[in-house]
Amino acid sequence: MPITDKVAAAKQIGEFLQTVITNGGFKLKYRITVDPPIAQNRDWEHPEILVEFAGPDSSLLLERGGELLRSFELLALEVLHLQGNEHEKIWFDCKNFRSLRIDELQMSARTAAEKVRRTGEPYRFGPMSSRERRIVHLALREEKDLRTESDGEGGHRSVVVYPGNYKSSRPDRRV
Repeated sequence: MPITDKVAAAKQIGEFLQTVITNGGFKLKYRITVDPPIAQNRDWEHPEILVEFAGPDSSLLLERGGELLRSFELLALEVLHLQGNEHEKIWFDCKNFRSLRIDELQMSARTAAEKVRRTGEPYRFGPMSSRERRIVHLALREEKDLRTESDGEGGHRSVVVYPGNYKSSRPDRRV
């Protein structure tokens, strides 16, 4: 179901987080912003609700590549009953982790593009979430001499960067 009332959705997220933080014994604070300003150079990212964490237990959220942070976010999406195509509307962040990860993925995409140009061979990234795959696809969308595709199933899905004229053994599945 789409977010029809952002303020009510933010309130639901706040209630969920208060329960998790209190019952989990976490030492965390959070700030929920409805319609946060768009970050520079990120015009393709438009979260409707941003949740930012701080506090002594912030490092716990960021361990293992932000696994707990992503888990909190996923549970909040479930609480709101959002469809998969609505997931981009809610973002959780802590210590600027999301922006740093986006920068890292964009740099990796540029490095992979140069490698593909130099070798003429496809480059396969490791498995990524749908959000991370989207960032790589968007980072290379203007590269006319390359193409990107998502490949694999479930948690093993990854991005492959191909030279534009590369002939794969399967039908073209541009993303």
